[in-house]
Amino acid sequence: MWNWPRQAVKRHNLTKMWFMKIIDEREKNLDDRAYRNIQELEKYAENTQTALLYLTLETLGVRDVHADHAASHIGKAQGIVTCLRATPYHCTRQKVFLPMDICILHGVSQEDFIRGKQEKNVRDVIYDIASQAHIHLEHARSFSKKVPVKAYPAFFCTVALDDYLCNVRKVDFNIFHPSLQRKSTLLPLHLYIRSWKKTY
Repeated sequence: MWNWPRQAVKRHNLTKMWFMKIIDEREKNLDDRAYRNIQELEKYAENTQTALLYLTLETLGVRDVHADHAASHIGKAQGIVTCLRATPYHCTRQKVFLPMDICILHGVSQEDFIRGKQEKNVRDVIYDIASQAHIHLEHARSFSKKVPVKAYPAFFCTVALDDYLCNVRKVDFNIFHPSLQRKSTLLPLHLYIRSWKKTY
């Protein structure tokens, strides 16, 4: 069973280093502690989500510096959004992984999240973190004219990221709002439109 990464590297001429980064970063993250700051969360995302996007690009036969730059920002955005989306679930298990520096800045404790508080300062924490994901997506799109069209399928995950960020904005950054836990029935349509327009 454990031979599949080796077989994939050989068959698709993939860079082994990206597999190792994912594994190493996941092992470091096993202690289940909150990120000290947004940069630590971004580093985790870079070494997991972005590394996976690099491998996807290689599978598509794309080795391009502009595609790599876009992948770096999309991976960070994906890591941040994943952290946000998982927060209600983690809170039910008495765990909070949101960056501590942003929580401290707004005077919010981990206990506030565990109790599901929805005060403005709690929502301000979510706003700041979500804004960072949005910034990364905008940076990624600034390379779009230089990114080979062949790379676009690797970046269609931005559809789900945009959907979540749009929905969390609609509920005024109340991360515990029930609507954020429901599946979006329009995602396939949005994915089709992005694919047809050849955008990400």
